[in-house]
Amino acid sequence: QVQLAESGGGLVQAGGSLRLSCTTSGRTFRRYVMGWFRQAPGKEREFVASITWSSSSISFADSVKGRFTISRDNAKNTMYLQMNSLKPEDTAVYYCATLNGGVAADWGQGTQVTVSS
Repeated sequence: QVQLAESGGGLVQAGGSLRLSCTTSGRTFRRYVMGWFRQAPGKEREFVASITWSSSSISFADSVKGRFTISRDNAKNTMYLQMNSLKPEDTAVYYCATLNGGVAADWGQGTQVTVSS
């Protein structure tokens, strides 16, 4: 089993930036396709972005394309989500996850991102 821990959330004004980190331990990080998800109050958890082990394939939700960047450092067992031009509708708890066949398998505890208008 792999353990995941998110960090980097916080309160930011609209138009600002944050960088989230997801650090893993346990099984070999580099083997996993990794993803970011988010859940806003009263809404279902939704996909944000994903990245393959070699970073050769990256996907984004339409709502964040052009504003968010996903990356990973396999040597540090860490994945990142750079969030720019943040909007109030980006407010949510952000989770990182391992992906297996496109389905999230392991989850972190989440980190709160709040964007004020």
